[in-house]
Amino acid sequence: MKNLGITLRAVTPADEPFLFDLRAVTMDEHLKRAGEPTDERTHWDRVRYRYNDSCIVCCGSEEIGLFKSLRDMNEWAIVQIQILPTYQGRGIGTHLVREFLRLADVADVPVKLSVLKGNPAINLYHRFGFRVINATDTSLQMRRG
Repeated sequence: MKNLGITLRAVTPADEPFLFDLRAVTMDEHLKRAGEPTDERTHWDRVRYRYNDSCIVCCGSEEIGLFKSLRDMNEWAIVQIQILPTYQGRGIGTHLVREFLRLADVADVPVKLSVLKGNPAINLYHRFGFRVINATDTSLQMRRG
């Protein structure tokens, strides 16, 4: 795979407008389909959830997405991956997941995530060996390892 020029950097308060707009543009369709709220307060709550565990995804100097993860001693989690629509389909999500899983394998820890039903990212997670361990009316909880 060619070098995508993807880097991660810690979020800052100055990133909040970008993160809000990113969430709306990448998630509204999936949330509406699942019957989940898409109001401003709900978006802000999700943007601020585990804020210090968030990274801005950059392609060169351009901010193109969000990668939020948790790393506990016994288990890691992918909390959110959001990539601007104009950058989707270029292997960026695959790259982010692959690198995170590589590090989890080195640390010898399983990885979990939750994904809304109907989100095409489910196919990506299956390709990396994630399996459904629980389901709600709106989402799937998946685990690898």
